[in-house]
Amino acid sequence: APGDPSRGRTIVLSRESGNCFLCHAFADAEGAPAGNLGPPMAGVGARLGQGQLRLRVVDSARINPQSIMPAYYRIEGLNQVAPAYRGKPILSPQQVEDVVAYLVQLK
Repeated sequence: APGDPSRGRTIVLSRESGNCFLCHAFADAEGAPAGNLGPPMAGVGARLGQGQLRLRVVDSARINPQSIMPAYYRIEGLNQVAPAYRGKPILSPQQVEDVVAYLVQLK
């Protein structure tokens, strides 16, 4: 199903699912801490297309093998995976689409 930006924002700022704010700064984080390990997300939708954003969320190591960003959907070939996450992705396919829909609108 098409992604929902509102649900995507909730995932990005959630401690239970995305935790994206730990490494990235989001302009509309409303008091959530802003990480500085990854690039700020302001304007990311203007810089990257939907497919590029999706690939980064699914498995950023395909773009940069040295990336410290977790693979939110890939499950094979990972090291040091917590037992609770072994054999299953961090985000569902719908959650990936929701996050991408949110990121695309950050112009």
